[in-house]
Amino acid sequence: MSSNPQQYSIEIQAAAIAAYAARRGIDIVRNYSDPGRSGLTIARRKGLQQLINDVESGQTGFDCILVFDVSRWGRFQDTDESAYYEFICTRAGIQVHYCADEFENDGSLSSVVLKSLKRAKAAGFSQDLSRNVFMGQTNIVDRGYWRGGAAPYGLRRMRVDANRKHKGILEHGEQKNLKSERVILVRGPSSEVKAVRRIFTSFAIHKRNRTHIAEELNADGLLSPGGKRWTALTVSNILANEIYLGHIIFNRSSMKLAGHRVTNPPDMWIRHDNAFKAIVEPRLFARAQKRLVQVANNKQETDQQLLDRLVNLLRRKGRLSVHIIAAAKTVPHPSVYTKRFGSLMRAYELVGYRPNARYRFMEIAVEIDRTICSVVDDIIINLRGRGVNASFLHELYLVTISGGLTVSVAVARAVSDGDTRARRWEVRKLKYQKAELTLLIRMDSGNTRIQDYFLLPTAALPLTKDRKKLRVSDHLFCRMRLDSLEAVMAALYGRLRVSREENRLTGAHPLPTQSETRAIRASQAKPLTPARTKRRSVRKAGSARA
Repeated sequence: MSSNPQQYSIEIQAAAIAAYAARRGIDIVRNYSDPGRSGLTIARRKGLQQLINDVESGQTGFDCILVFDVSRWGRFQDTDESAYYEFICTRAGIQVHYCADEFENDGSLSSVVLKSLKRAKAAGFSQDLSRNVFMGQTNIVDRGYWRGGAAPYGLRRMRVDANRKHKGILEHGEQKNLKSERVILVRGPSSEVKAVRRIFTSFAIHKRNRTHIAEELNADGLLSPGGKRWTALTVSNILANEIYLGHIIFNRSSMKLAGHRVTNPPDMWIRHDNAFKAIVEPRLFARAQKRLVQVANNKQETDQQLLDRLVNLLRRKGRLSVHIIAAAKTVPHPSVYTKRFGSLMRAYELVGYRPNARYRFMEIAVEIDRTICSVVDDIIINLRGRGVNASFLHELYLVTISGGLTVSVAVARAVSDGDTRARRWEVRKLKYQKAELTLLIRMDSGNTRIQDYFLLPTAALPLTKDRKKLRVSDHLFCRMRLDSLEAVMAALYGRLRVSREENRLTGAHPLPTQSETRAIRASQAKPLTPARTKRRSVRKAGSARA
């Protein structure tokens, strides 16, 4: 059912289907419905989607589907779409019955022809309805009435009778009760009217930009049309809206039959000028439109001008970052530099600035990706050479072996800046934390080549509290260290044999072995100092005496 109760209401359909089922001796075991949903598309029809999913799963628990009539599949503009959904059901061995149609859906030539005609009729009904609704709305606007929707900022909706006599303001969310009533626009609260005039005056006369106007309105505690903070966009929308001249305009854009929204040329607009008393005078409105055009046509800054702004900011701050650029009032947003130069790092290079190695995020991300892909390619080639199937999901850096064993791959980069006395490595983000194993590729202190590998259960990883970072040091994972990729492959083959044996015996996915878990816990334990050894001896002695 598309919207309000009508001849196709859910209750009417349910009653007709129940009567049909009783006459045929059919038991109804499940119901699927889409109340308040348009039949033009399946996108928001969860009931129909669930029905198709259940049928395709092969575990429906029923052997026929009762539909009120052919149009209830949908009023798709491509009539083959509703036929396709019926075909999915019949292909699964489930017969479709049309309870209110005058033919038997038995696959005969007459039933095929009738169904095709009814599908075309259903599509045509939507086209006729769309056309009639558009004509009705056009008529309403031609007569100076408000066709529907919330009133713009600074205005309110007023109910009127056939003689345009005021009958009361409609609050937000309220609708008129009588079909004979109409709705017009009137001025809203004086605070909103003053705010609208203030916006036009500030922009057209005082030459303030839209961002500053929004900031001033927010500072005064005024709320925007949506009850939120003002932005440059909401200010722009008010400045460009002819509604504040008292003009009602309809059909600036259209979206026919659930299609794409298109912008219509002015000769297709439906307008009624001076439908109500204007809030902004025409001269002030014209000055605002002229300045809007000037702002839009302002010559764009050259590449060198953008870079000069960045150089001046670098001189003042001593360094550059996304946050510094975004906070600077004299420099465009970082996205401007990204669009103009391809990346923020490229803009840094052009002004002669090179950030600390730890903060070259984009470059590091590319290096990590290249390292992981290179190692995974070698692993998969080796596996397939031995007849073992394997796949790689690049988005998650996840290797799946023989359809069961999952290995997450990550790179541990040195973050000690070459200090060999306190070397440590860090995995910035482990993309998939539900894999059974994790392969850590540890780089050397200069992050230029692979130093070694670690293969260990993911559940045993010592992640940080936010579960985003993983820090690796020399005393951690020592028993899981592998010197070469050949050693990694040997460990993988050993684990794969264990997994296959466990799957054969239990039919479950393999879990970390006890020896691996003990090794990880032991490697994470702090080394015993003489003081800790003495305290442990004292505890053991006390326990023995007790």
